Amino acid sequence: MAKSPIVTSVEIIQIEYEIPDLAIEPIIGIPIYQKGSSITPKSHVLRINTDAGISGEYYGGNAVEYAAIPGLASRLIGKNALDRELFYNDAKQALRQQAGMGRSQIDIALWDIAGKLFDAPVHQLLGTYRKELPCYASTYIADFDPDGLSSAEAMADFAEQCFELGYPGFKIHPWMGQPLDKQIEMVAAVGKRMAGKMDLMLDPVCTYETFGDAVKVGKVCDEWGYYWYEDPFRDSGVSAFAHKKLREIISTPILQTEHIRGLEQHVDFVLADGTDFVRGDPDYDGGITGLMKLAHAVEGLGLDLEVHVAGPDRRQTMGAMRNSNFYEMGLVHPKHPSMRPPVYADGYVDDLYAIDKNGMVSVPDGPGLGVPLDWDYIDAHTTDHAVYD
Repeated sequence: MAKSPIVTSVEIIQIEYEIPDLAIEPIIGIPIYQKGSSITPKSHVLRINTDAGISGEYYGGNAVEYAAIPGLASRLIGKNALDRELFYNDAKQALRQQAGMGRSQIDIALWDIAGKLFDAPVHQLLGTYRKELPCYASTYIADFDPDGLSSAEAMADFAEQCFELGYPGFKIHPWMGQPLDKQIEMVAAVGKRMAGKMDLMLDPVCTYETFGDAVKVGKVCDEWGYYWYEDPFRDSGVSAFAHKKLREIISTPILQTEHIRGLEQHVDFVLADGTDFVRGDPDYDGGITGLMKLAHAVEGLGLDLEVHVAGPDRRQTMGAMRNSNFYEMGLVHPKHPSMRPPVYADGYVDDLYAIDKNGMVSVPDGPGLGVPLDWDYIDAHTTDHAVYD
Protein backbone atom coordinates (compact mmCIF):
# COMPACT_ATOMS: atom_id res chain seq x y z
CA MET A 1 0.00 0.00 0.00
CA ALA A 2 1.14 3.54 -0.68
CA LYS A 3 2.08 5.77 2.24
CA SER A 4 -0.73 7.03 4.44
CA PRO A 5 -2.55 10.08 3.03
CA ILE A 6 -1.82 13.26 4.98
CA VAL A 7 -4.44 16.00 5.14
CA THR A 8 -3.24 19.17 3.40
CA SER A 9 -6.35 21.37 3.38
CA VAL A 10 -10.04 21.53 4.20
CA GLU A 11 -12.57 23.31 1.96
CA ILE A 12 -16.13 24.39 2.66
CA ILE A 13 -18.21 25.24 -0.41
CA GLN A 14 -21.57 26.96 0.03
CA ILE A 15 -24.12 26.59 -2.75
CA GLU A 16 -27.43 28.35 -3.31
CA TYR A 17 -30.28 27.20 -5.53
CA GLU A 18 -33.94 27.92 -6.16
CA ILE A 19 -36.67 25.32 -5.63
CA PRO A 20 -40.13 26.15 -7.02
CA ASP A 21 -43.46 25.28 -5.36
CA LEU A 22 -42.09 25.26 -1.81
CA ALA A 23 -42.57 27.61 1.13
CA ILE A 24 -41.17 27.58 4.67
CA GLU A 25 -43.44 26.09 7.34
CA PRO A 26 -43.67 28.84 10.00
CA ILE A 27 -43.36 26.77 13.19
CA ILE A 28 -40.30 24.57 12.57
CA GLY A 29 -38.94 26.07 9.36
CA ILE A 30 -38.99 22.94 7.20
CA PRO A 31 -39.91 23.38 3.51
CA ILE A 32 -43.55 22.63 2.76
CA TYR A 33 -45.40 22.28 -0.55
CA GLN A 34 -47.08 25.48 -1.77
CA LYS A 35 -47.76 25.78 -5.45
CA GLY A 36 -46.48 29.02 -7.01
CA SER A 37 -44.08 29.87 -4.19
CA SER A 38 -40.34 29.26 -4.18
CA ILE A 39 -37.46 29.11 -1.73
CA THR A 40 -33.72 29.73 -2.19
CA PRO A 41 -31.91 27.60 0.38
CA LYS A 42 -28.17 27.34 1.01
CA SER A 43 -26.33 24.09 1.61
CA HIS A 44 -22.72 22.95 1.88
CA VAL A 45 -20.11 20.63 0.45
CA LEU A 46 -17.06 19.58 2.47
CA ARG A 47 -13.83 18.58 0.73
CA ILE A 48 -10.75 17.29 2.57
CA ASN A 49 -7.61 17.17 0.42
CA THR A 50 -4.55 14.97 0.96
CA ASP A 51 -0.99 14.71 -0.31
CA ALA A 52 -1.93 11.43 -1.99
CA GLY A 53 -4.03 13.33 -4.54
CA ILE A 54 -7.22 11.93 -3.00
CA SER A 55 -10.01 14.15 -1.69
CA GLY A 56 -12.82 13.15 0.61
CA GLU A 57 -16.10 14.83 -0.37
CA TYR A 58 -19.41 15.09 1.45
CA TYR A 59 -22.63 16.94 0.73
CA GLY A 60 -24.83 17.23 3.80
CA GLY A 61 -25.20 18.78 7.22
CA ASN A 62 -26.49 22.22 8.14
CA ALA A 63 -25.03 25.69 8.58
CA VAL A 64 -24.63 25.33 12.36
CA GLU A 65 -22.55 22.18 11.90
CA TYR A 66 -20.39 23.80 9.23
CA ALA A 67 -19.74 26.78 11.50
CA ALA A 68 -17.78 24.44 13.78
CA ILE A 69 -15.63 22.91 11.04
CA PRO A 70 -13.06 25.74 10.75
CA GLY A 71 -12.11 25.18 14.39
CA LEU A 72 -11.59 21.47 13.70
CA ALA A 73 -9.67 21.95 10.46
CA SER A 74 -6.48 22.92 12.31
CA ARG A 75 -6.58 19.56 14.09
CA LEU A 76 -6.65 17.78 10.73
CA ILE A 77 -3.91 19.52 8.77
CA GLY A 78 -0.78 17.36 8.70
CA LYS A 79 -2.56 14.37 10.20
CA ASN A 80 -3.11 10.89 8.75
CA ALA A 81 -6.52 10.87 7.05
CA LEU A 82 -6.95 7.21 8.03
CA ASP A 83 -6.81 7.95 11.77
CA ARG A 84 -10.58 8.26 12.00
CA GLU A 85 -10.94 6.75 15.47
CA LEU A 86 -8.35 9.16 16.85
CA PHE A 87 -10.13 12.11 15.23
CA TYR A 88 -13.52 10.90 16.50
CA ASN A 89 -12.31 10.85 20.10
CA ASP A 90 -10.25 14.04 19.93
CA ALA A 91 -13.16 15.95 18.35
CA LYS A 92 -15.56 14.48 20.89
CA GLN A 93 -13.47 15.98 23.68
CA ALA A 94 -12.88 19.28 21.91
CA LEU A 95 -16.60 19.76 21.17
CA ARG A 96 -17.95 18.52 24.49
CA GLN A 97 -19.64 21.89 25.11
CA GLN A 98 -20.85 22.33 21.54
CA ALA A 99 -23.05 19.26 20.98
CA GLY A 100 -20.43 17.65 18.75
CA MET A 101 -21.21 19.95 15.83
CA GLY A 102 -18.96 19.58 12.79
CA ARG A 103 -17.13 16.36 13.58
CA SER A 104 -19.71 14.19 11.81
CA GLN A 105 -19.25 15.73 8.37
CA ILE A 106 -15.46 15.51 8.67
CA ASP A 107 -15.66 11.86 9.67
CA ILE A 108 -17.83 11.02 6.65
CA ALA A 109 -15.36 12.74 4.30
CA LEU A 110 -12.48 10.80 5.92
CA TRP A 111 -14.31 7.54 5.18
CA ASP A 112 -14.67 8.72 1.58
CA ILE A 113 -10.88 9.17 1.45
CA ALA A 114 -10.31 5.65 2.79
CA GLY A 115 -12.64 4.10 0.24
CA LYS A 116 -10.97 5.95 -2.62
CA LEU A 117 -7.50 4.98 -1.34
CA PHE A 118 -8.39 1.28 -1.24
CA ASP A 119 -10.68 1.50 -4.32
CA ALA A 120 -13.60 0.08 -2.33
CA PRO A 121 -17.03 1.32 -1.23
CA VAL A 122 -17.41 2.20 2.43
CA HIS A 123 -19.81 -0.69 3.01
CA GLN A 124 -17.02 -3.07 2.02
CA LEU A 125 -14.55 -1.43 4.40
CA LEU A 126 -17.12 -1.77 7.17
CA GLY A 127 -17.99 -5.36 6.24
CA THR A 128 -20.80 -5.84 3.75
CA TYR A 129 -24.03 -7.44 4.93
CA ARG A 130 -26.37 -6.59 2.02
CA LYS A 131 -26.55 -4.72 -1.25
CA GLU A 132 -30.29 -3.93 -1.44
CA LEU A 133 -32.33 -1.91 1.06
CA PRO A 134 -36.13 -1.92 1.54
CA CYS A 135 -37.58 1.61 1.63
CA TYR A 136 -40.41 3.44 3.27
CA ALA A 137 -41.88 6.58 1.77
CA SER A 138 -41.38 9.44 4.22
CA THR A 139 -43.69 12.34 3.38
CA TYR A 140 -43.27 16.08 3.32
CA ILE A 141 -45.09 17.70 6.24
CA ALA A 142 -48.83 17.88 5.51
CA ASP A 143 -49.64 21.18 3.87
CA PHE A 144 -52.53 23.54 3.18
CA ASP A 145 -52.38 23.63 -0.61
CA PRO A 146 -55.54 22.20 -2.24
CA ASP A 147 -53.26 20.41 -4.70
CA GLY A 148 -51.10 18.86 -1.98
CA LEU A 149 -51.26 16.78 1.20
CA SER A 150 -53.88 19.06 2.71
CA SER A 151 -56.41 16.52 3.98
CA ALA A 152 -56.63 13.11 5.57
CA GLU A 153 -57.91 11.63 2.33
CA ALA A 154 -55.09 13.19 0.31
CA MET A 155 -52.56 11.57 2.65
CA ALA A 156 -54.36 8.22 2.33
CA ASP A 157 -54.37 8.60 -1.46
CA PHE A 158 -50.62 9.19 -1.40
CA ALA A 159 -50.07 6.14 0.79
CA GLU A 160 -51.97 4.07 -1.75
CA GLN A 161 -49.91 5.57 -4.59
CA CYS A 162 -46.69 4.67 -2.76
CA PHE A 163 -47.94 1.12 -2.20
CA GLU A 164 -48.67 0.77 -5.91
CA LEU A 165 -45.14 2.00 -6.70
CA GLY A 166 -43.78 -0.84 -4.56
CA TYR A 167 -43.05 0.78 -1.20
CA PRO A 168 -43.46 -1.69 1.69
CA GLY A 169 -43.78 1.14 4.24
CA PHE A 170 -45.22 4.66 4.53
CA LYS A 171 -44.56 7.35 7.15
CA ILE A 172 -46.83 10.33 7.80
CA HIS A 173 -45.45 13.72 8.75
CA PRO A 174 -48.69 15.49 9.75
CA TRP A 175 -49.50 19.20 10.00
CA MET A 176 -47.77 21.40 12.53
CA GLY A 177 -49.89 23.22 15.12
CA GLN A 178 -53.26 21.91 13.97
CA PRO A 179 -56.17 20.68 16.16
CA LEU A 180 -55.81 17.19 17.53
CA ASP A 181 -59.02 15.94 15.90
CA LYS A 182 -57.54 16.72 12.47
CA GLN A 183 -54.36 14.85 13.39
CA ILE A 184 -56.35 11.83 14.54
CA GLU A 185 -58.45 11.93 11.38
CA MET A 186 -55.34 11.66 9.22
CA VAL A 187 -53.85 8.77 11.21
CA ALA A 188 -57.14 6.89 11.04
CA ALA A 189 -57.73 7.58 7.32
CA VAL A 190 -54.34 6.17 6.32
CA GLY A 191 -54.82 3.24 8.68
CA LYS A 192 -58.27 2.43 7.34
CA ARG A 193 -57.04 2.54 3.75
CA MET A 194 -53.66 0.80 4.05
CA ALA A 195 -53.42 -1.23 7.28
CA GLY A 196 -52.42 -4.79 6.47
CA LYS A 197 -51.06 -3.79 3.05
CA MET A 198 -47.91 -1.93 4.10
CA ASP A 199 -46.12 -0.97 7.30
CA LEU A 200 -47.36 2.40 8.56
CA MET A 201 -45.38 4.87 10.64
CA LEU A 202 -46.25 8.22 12.20
CA ASP A 203 -43.78 11.03 12.93
CA PRO A 204 -45.53 14.12 14.35
CA VAL A 205 -42.18 15.98 14.55
CA CYS A 206 -42.83 16.73 18.25
CA THR A 207 -45.93 18.80 17.41
CA TYR A 208 -48.51 17.48 19.93
CA GLU A 209 -48.89 19.90 22.83
CA THR A 210 -49.14 17.49 25.75
CA PHE A 211 -48.40 13.95 26.86
CA GLY A 212 -52.17 13.39 26.90
CA ASP A 213 -52.43 14.35 23.23
CA ALA A 214 -49.64 11.90 22.44
CA VAL A 215 -51.53 9.14 24.25
CA LYS A 216 -54.75 9.86 22.34
CA VAL A 217 -53.01 9.65 18.96
CA GLY A 218 -51.02 6.61 20.08
CA LYS A 219 -54.23 4.72 20.79
CA VAL A 220 -55.38 5.41 17.23
CA CYS A 221 -52.05 4.00 16.03
CA ASP A 222 -52.80 0.93 18.16
CA GLU A 223 -56.19 0.53 16.53
CA TRP A 224 -54.69 0.41 13.03
CA GLY A 225 -51.53 -1.54 13.86
CA TYR A 226 -48.92 1.13 13.12
CA TYR A 227 -45.36 -0.18 12.87
CA TRP A 228 -43.90 2.67 14.93
CA TYR A 229 -44.77 6.03 16.50
CA GLU A 230 -41.97 8.62 16.47
CA ASP A 231 -41.31 11.94 18.26
CA PRO A 232 -44.91 12.63 19.27
CA PHE A 233 -44.92 15.57 21.67
CA ARG A 234 -43.20 18.79 22.66
CA ASP A 235 -40.57 17.46 25.01
CA SER A 236 -38.56 17.53 21.74
CA GLY A 237 -38.02 13.78 21.92
CA VAL A 238 -35.47 13.84 24.75
CA SER A 239 -37.24 12.55 27.86
CA ALA A 240 -36.62 8.84 28.41
CA PHE A 241 -38.99 8.84 31.38
CA ALA A 242 -41.91 10.33 29.42
CA HIS A 243 -41.52 7.88 26.56
CA LYS A 244 -41.21 4.96 28.97
CA LYS A 245 -44.58 6.03 30.41
CA LEU A 246 -46.02 6.30 26.89
CA ARG A 247 -44.77 2.78 26.09
CA GLU A 248 -46.60 1.50 29.19
CA ILE A 249 -49.92 2.96 27.98
CA ILE A 250 -49.95 2.19 24.24
CA SER A 251 -48.95 -0.93 22.34
CA THR A 252 -47.51 0.68 19.16
CA PRO A 253 -43.69 0.51 19.27
CA ILE A 254 -41.94 3.82 19.89
CA LEU A 255 -39.02 5.11 17.81
CA GLN A 256 -36.94 7.75 19.62
CA THR A 257 -33.45 9.31 19.90
CA GLU A 258 -33.31 11.51 16.78
CA HIS A 259 -32.86 14.55 19.01
CA ILE A 260 -30.18 13.34 21.36
CA ARG A 261 -26.57 13.16 20.25
CA GLY A 262 -23.96 10.45 20.34
CA LEU A 263 -23.37 6.91 21.56
CA GLU A 264 -23.61 7.27 25.33
CA GLN A 265 -26.83 9.28 25.39
CA HIS A 266 -28.50 6.83 23.03
CA VAL A 267 -27.49 3.85 25.16
CA ASP A 268 -28.65 5.63 28.33
CA PHE A 269 -32.03 6.32 26.67
CA VAL A 270 -32.42 2.67 25.69
CA LEU A 271 -31.41 1.36 29.12
CA ALA A 272 -33.96 3.73 30.67
CA ASP A 273 -36.65 1.91 28.62
CA GLY A 274 -37.43 5.08 26.65
CA THR A 275 -37.77 3.49 23.21
CA ASP A 276 -38.30 0.30 21.20
CA PHE A 277 -36.60 1.19 17.90
CA VAL A 278 -33.51 3.43 18.04
CA ARG A 279 -32.89 6.35 15.67
CA GLY A 280 -29.40 7.23 14.43
CA ASP A 281 -28.05 9.78 11.96
CA PRO A 282 -24.46 10.08 10.67
CA ASP A 283 -24.81 13.89 10.52
CA TYR A 284 -25.85 14.06 14.17
CA ASP A 285 -24.09 11.15 15.87
CA GLY A 286 -20.42 11.36 14.95
CA GLY A 287 -20.39 10.45 11.28
CA ILE A 288 -20.06 6.93 9.94
CA THR A 289 -17.75 6.03 12.83
CA GLY A 290 -20.30 7.16 15.41
CA LEU A 291 -23.27 5.64 13.63
CA MET A 292 -21.63 2.22 13.37
CA LYS A 293 -20.71 2.33 17.08
CA LEU A 294 -24.36 3.00 17.77
CA ALA A 295 -25.59 0.24 15.45
CA HIS A 296 -23.35 -2.30 17.17
CA ALA A 297 -24.28 -1.12 20.67
CA VAL A 298 -27.97 -1.43 19.82
CA GLU A 299 -27.38 -4.83 18.22
CA GLY A 300 -25.81 -5.98 21.48
CA LEU A 301 -29.05 -5.06 23.24
CA GLY A 302 -31.10 -7.00 20.70
CA LEU A 303 -32.73 -3.92 19.15
CA ASP A 304 -32.86 -2.31 15.71
CA LEU A 305 -31.31 0.98 14.57
CA GLU A 306 -33.31 2.98 12.04
CA VAL A 307 -31.14 5.42 10.05
CA HIS A 308 -32.48 8.94 9.57
CA VAL A 309 -33.27 10.16 6.02
CA ALA A 310 -31.53 9.39 2.74
CA GLY A 311 -28.15 9.77 1.06
CA PRO A 312 -25.17 7.78 -0.20
CA ASP A 313 -23.56 7.69 3.27
CA ARG A 314 -26.80 6.31 4.72
CA ARG A 315 -26.90 3.58 2.10
CA GLN A 316 -23.26 2.68 2.76
CA THR A 317 -23.78 2.27 6.51
CA MET A 318 -27.01 0.33 6.14
CA GLY A 319 -25.23 -1.98 3.72
CA ALA A 320 -23.04 -3.02 6.67
CA MET A 321 -25.90 -3.38 9.22
CA ARG A 322 -28.04 -6.39 9.96
CA ASN A 323 -30.26 -4.74 12.56
CA SER A 324 -32.01 -2.07 10.47
CA ASN A 325 -35.36 -2.46 8.76
CA PHE A 326 -35.93 0.40 6.32
CA TYR A 327 -34.17 3.06 4.27
CA GLU A 328 -36.02 6.35 4.74
CA MET A 329 -36.84 7.62 1.26
CA GLY A 330 -37.62 11.19 2.01
CA LEU A 331 -38.93 13.54 1.93
CA VAL A 332 -41.47 12.68 -0.80
CA HIS A 333 -44.65 14.30 -2.09
CA PRO A 334 -47.14 13.41 -4.85
CA LYS A 335 -46.87 16.84 -6.51
CA HIS A 336 -43.26 17.81 -5.90
CA PRO A 337 -40.18 15.98 -7.21
CA SER A 338 -37.62 16.84 -4.54
CA MET A 339 -36.39 19.52 -2.16
CA ARG A 340 -32.80 18.33 -2.78
CA PRO A 341 -30.56 19.94 -5.40
CA PRO A 342 -29.11 17.61 -8.08
CA VAL A 343 -25.58 17.52 -6.60
CA TYR A 344 -24.81 13.90 -7.52
CA ALA A 345 -23.50 12.58 -10.84
CA ASP A 346 -24.18 9.24 -12.55
CA GLY A 347 -27.94 9.52 -12.16
CA TYR A 348 -28.03 9.01 -8.39
CA VAL A 349 -31.24 10.33 -6.79
CA ASP A 350 -33.30 9.89 -3.65
CA ASP A 351 -36.86 10.69 -4.64
CA LEU A 352 -40.31 9.13 -4.92
CA TYR A 353 -39.43 7.12 -8.03
CA ALA A 354 -35.93 5.99 -7.02
CA ILE A 355 -37.07 2.52 -5.87
CA ASP A 356 -37.35 -0.62 -7.97
CA LYS A 357 -40.59 -2.60 -8.35
CA ASN A 358 -39.92 -4.36 -5.04
CA GLY A 359 -39.50 -1.13 -3.12
CA MET A 360 -35.71 -1.44 -2.88
CA VAL A 361 -32.69 0.74 -3.57
CA SER A 362 -29.13 -0.43 -4.18
CA VAL A 363 -26.09 0.37 -2.09
CA PRO A 364 -23.65 2.24 -4.38
CA ASP A 365 -20.55 0.20 -5.27
CA GLY A 366 -18.19 2.98 -6.36
CA PRO A 367 -15.15 3.82 -4.23
CA GLY A 368 -15.71 5.73 -0.99
CA LEU A 369 -19.30 6.93 -0.60
CA GLY A 370 -19.94 5.31 -3.96
CA VAL A 371 -21.35 8.26 -5.88
CA PRO A 372 -19.35 11.17 -7.34
CA LEU A 373 -20.54 14.72 -6.84
CA ASP A 374 -21.55 16.78 -9.86
CA TRP A 375 -18.94 19.51 -9.67
CA ASP A 376 -20.27 21.29 -12.74
CA TYR A 377 -23.55 21.87 -10.88
CA ILE A 378 -21.80 22.74 -7.62
CA ASP A 379 -19.41 25.21 -9.26
CA ALA A 380 -22.29 26.87 -11.09
CA HIS A 381 -24.18 27.41 -7.82
CA THR A 382 -21.30 28.27 -5.48
CA THR A 383 -21.80 31.46 -3.47
CA ASP A 384 -18.95 31.09 -0.97
CA HIS A 385 -15.76 29.04 -0.78
CA ALA A 386 -13.38 28.88 2.18
CA VAL A 387 -10.04 27.01 2.30
CA TYR A 388 -8.22 26.09 5.52
CA ASP A 389 -4.62 24.91 5.17
